[in-house]
Amino acid sequence: MNKQDKIYIAGHRGMVGSAIRRVLEKNGFTNFVTRTSKELDLVEQNDVRAFFEKEKPAYVFLAAAKVGGILANNTYRAEFIYNNILIQSNIIDAAYRNGVKKLLFLGSSCIYPKLAPQPMSEESLLTGLLEQTNEPYAIAKIAGIKMCDAYRSQYGCDFISVMPTNLYGPNDNYDLKKSHVLPALMRKFIEAKRNGDATVTIWGTGSPKREFLHVDDLAVACFHLMKNFSGEGLVNIGTGTDVSIYELAEKIKEVTGFEGEIVKDTSKPDGTPRKLLNISKLKALGWEPSITLDEGIRTVYNNVKDTVWQDGNPSLV
Repeated sequence: MNKQDKIYIAGHRGMVGSAIRRVLEKNGFTNFVTRTSKELDLVEQNDVRAFFEKEKPAYVFLAAAKVGGILANNTYRAEFIYNNILIQSNIIDAAYRNGVKKLLFLGSSCIYPKLAPQPMSEESLLTGLLEQTNEPYAIAKIAGIKMCDAYRSQYGCDFISVMPTNLYGPNDNYDLKKSHVLPALMRKFIEAKRNGDATVTIWGTGSPKREFLHVDDLAVACFHLMKNFSGEGLVNIGTGTDVSIYELAEKIKEVTGFEGEIVKDTSKPDGTPRKLLNISKLKALGWEPSITLDEGIRTVYNNVKDTVWQDGNPSLV
């Protein structure tokens, strides 16, 4: 990658896209082409094609997607499969048609079977049934991986796929109806402490184990792989360690200083029992994460502790 090359980050204002841009800028890249969702609807094929024909980016980071936690995935099943398939298909095809040098597609660890051997290696893809609550989203992401591979095979496109684990960090979503578990818990504990509540409720039994990666680490990994990896298939990006949801709640409780009780709502689903990525392939390519979970949680707390949320949209106290 040359620092003069034009770079398109699809989803540049989201948590992942904005982190990738910060890392690229830190490394001297300045030639970005951007469009907001209002300026460019990535679901519309003709609009995406016209954008690529006009701008001709050399490198593409495909971080745009419709995302959410268990509730959102299970509620908006049609939207999750329809929008994600169209977004990624339009961008991947337009990148091929306009001579993009390299494209990095970001998937999700939910692509792996619900009962995949732990930790989950890249070879586990398509070896079993998916978790039912987020199956539409997972199928869309699997299609994106296979599309990158197909365009590599048929057209010689240097399109690669990476699979990040659960992410958190700046520009996260704190809407309790749509957010992932870490920001949802962070908001719950901050508000409970502020309101003097006696309890904070977590979904399910608290026993499922999850791996959490700070989005700044993900961005560094994506930049590293864009420079150092070319091949079909995918590369897991994670930390190689996990904690139970209850342990995560305890960590956030400690950081926020909430003194009440953690209550388990066992009427709510747990989701997949465990989701830990095997990151041996990533390590062999020369990269490991640097931000610990405890450090990351404290950083997030310090950034949002004075926030008042209105339907997920933050404003400072």
